[in-house]
Amino acid sequence: MTQAVLSGGRISAGRWEAELKGSGPTPPRIEIWHRERQLDGVTAVVAAQAGTWMVSVPIPVAELSDGVQTFLVQDAATGARLGQFTIIAGVAIEDDIRAELDLLRAELDLLKKAFRRHCVETTG
Repeated sequence: MTQAVLSGGRISAGRWEAELKGSGPTPPRIEIWHRERQLDGVTAVVAAQAGTWMVSVPIPVAELSDGVQTFLVQDAATGARLGQFTIIAGVAIEDDIRAELDLLRAELDLLKKAFRRHCVETTG
């Protein structure tokens, strides 16, 4: 059996929805996870094309907060990741990315200094 494929994801009226194409007569059981918690209310409704379903889930208000929230979509039987969707709220993403990039650069500089010091100490 080939892995199901998600496409066309969107958020509308507090629900995430996407088209799921599979190879069997029934849709795979889909799980959606956010911060190690599984979301309730995932549905899969037969679409017009055979082997295609419209998957949707309500996005709980409690899961929304400032920053970037990533929701993982997976096949419950195999654990295979089928996709993800992201919600950005509050602080502008440009600020978040710049801050993360600055932090990564600072950590990289520390690692480079420590590595150079280690090389000098072990070779000398």
